[in-house]
Amino acid sequence: MSKSSVTMVVTELGGALSPSVARTTSPTGSWVRVSVTASGVCNADIATAAATGRDTAFPVTPGHEVAGVIAELGDTVEGWAAGDRVAVGWFGGSCGHCAFCRAGDVVHCPERKVPGLSYPGGWAQSINVPADALARVPDELDLFDAAPFGCAGVTTFNAVRKAGTRAGGRVAVFGVGGLGHLAIQFAAKLGYETIAIARGGDREKLARDLGAHHYVDSTAQASGAALKELGGADLIVYTASSTAPVDELLTGLNVHGQLTLVGVDAGSLTVPAAQLVMNGHTVTGHLTGSTHETEEAMEFAVTNNVRPMIERVPLEQAGEAVTRLRSGAPRFRIVLDTAGGK
Repeated sequence: MSKSSVTMVVTELGGALSPSVARTTSPTGSWVRVSVTASGVCNADIATAAATGRDTAFPVTPGHEVAGVIAELGDTVEGWAAGDRVAVGWFGGSCGHCAFCRAGDVVHCPERKVPGLSYPGGWAQSINVPADALARVPDELDLFDAAPFGCAGVTTFNAVRKAGTRAGGRVAVFGVGGLGHLAIQFAAKLGYETIAIARGGDREKLARDLGAHHYVDSTAQASGAALKELGGADLIVYTASSTAPVDELLTGLNVHGQLTLVGVDAGSLTVPAAQLVMNGHTVTGHLTGSTHETEEAMEFAVTNNVRPMIERVPLEQAGEAVTRLRSGAPRFRIVLDTAGGK
């Protein structure tokens, strides 16, 4: 007997998200079908939901922070079983044979797939994905908490742990929002002296509850100057969407310090060359993580009690969620509830 599932779709240029009921398709080859429980709403989904690309193929289903249970397996899939709890993130599969894949850097595979862009995404009760896009979710982690780990979680985890910051060093997180509130937790749990930077004083208590040792109100004083007063930062994880404050913020980096961008807009950076050279600074960007790294992030979260702050919204209200996200209304992560999937 055929099964059907609800999917949120955009069917025309500039169209609105609307629910559609479609028959589920059984996976073939190396693909699997996942019955979706929870699916995050990320800033990157705004562009996907707008469906304005010249080569957009309709209908479009966004969603790249997915958590659920394997429902069916393709005939060549090994190592997975129906009923396994899994997550799928911004990394949605790779070619497996290019130089990047062979070196283990699947995230930068030139043929890397992204759910919602390369194939229908997770704002649905059912999604078909390549098996190499799956990350195993620990039993101790709720699927609604697991969903953001495929993008926001692994991105901030890697940004902190891969920077090479000295043990006990000082890590500043610029922005206490959907990415920043996770970065603060990871930095503190990894043993770094953690500084949270945000606009206004209303987020100080929350930042300290998340593990921050210091709080800087960027409306009260220049952030870079404030970091210098605290002894300077060895690492700044930049999670805000606007790049405008970066120039001044760099003055708060220690010698050999690093600024890692994980939140960006279409803007540019102006970095004084002499300052960069004289202080040995590094300015870099970080995109996401592999499925293995997503699993490591979730395992670390379970062991160290790191959790995303989420707001559950019914799947059918995905359009309203995008509107709110575009306006900057949500403080942290919105996760769509698919009512159990089919």
